[in-house]
Amino acid sequence: MQHHSLFNWISAILASLVLLFIIAPLAGMFISSSPAEIASAAMDDEIQHSIWITLAISFCGTLIFALGAVPLAWIMARRPFKGKKIVQGIIDLPVVLPHTAAGIALLGFVSRDGLLGSVAQRAGILLVNNAAGIAIAMAFVSVPFLINAAREGFAAVPERIEKAALTLGASPSRTFFTVSLPLAWRSVVSGLVMMFARGMSEFGAIVIIAYHPMTAPVMIYERFNSFGITYARPASIVFILVALVFFISFRYLASERSPINKTEDNAAD
Repeated sequence: MQHHSLFNWISAILASLVLLFIIAPLAGMFISSSPAEIASAAMDDEIQHSIWITLAISFCGTLIFALGAVPLAWIMARRPFKGKKIVQGIIDLPVVLPHTAAGIALLGFVSRDGLLGSVAQRAGILLVNNAAGIAIAMAFVSVPFLINAAREGFAAVPERIEKAALTLGASPSRTFFTVSLPLAWRSVVSGLVMMFARGMSEFGAIVIIAYHPMTAPVMIYERFNSFGITYARPASIVFILVALVFFISFRYLASERSPINKTEDNAAD
């Protein structure tokens, strides 16, 4: 009993230290800024504009790339094939890449001389210093979060339910949209929220591809370089509060009971 109590105390102390490590810098930022400074930053047109640009581009990029990411997640969950582990490694690669390195790689891809950039230029679209280039940079570093979350959701769907639908005459596409996706929707939505939130917080890849139009992270960096921490801190707080809204949304979605478990419980009854 004493060993059990000692373990609980040690675990609680270590957990508290980690939480303190996360909370302390953020709390210090809020303490160091007055409510008037935060309110002034929230009303600043440049800050508002950069935040709205960030939200809009991240939202659009998430929706566009989800059209391919969700089917890829389903394939990774359901289809065995040679080289599957290599494909999974490629999917996870943007997570471990230094984001400045990712930006340099993307710049060679979306510039006028790059593969995608040259095609876009012939269509009259410049990806560098453009919202489209920002969306690509955001998606590159954040799409693994959607793919992996959706893959886990599809993998948790009982295959017997999908096979039953196919046996009853449903086409593969109808089975996907009426069985697989509805049962895995919570994981897919959580992945979408994570991709969106991760995309809007990206800095390293974006600053190399498109310094303008300024997203919120780039604007905060610009203010810090030009005016110092006193001017950058309130802008950071406003952006953190916006990001916190989406973090809470993600936690709410993740904590809700999965419909997969409800289906299993109903089947057991």
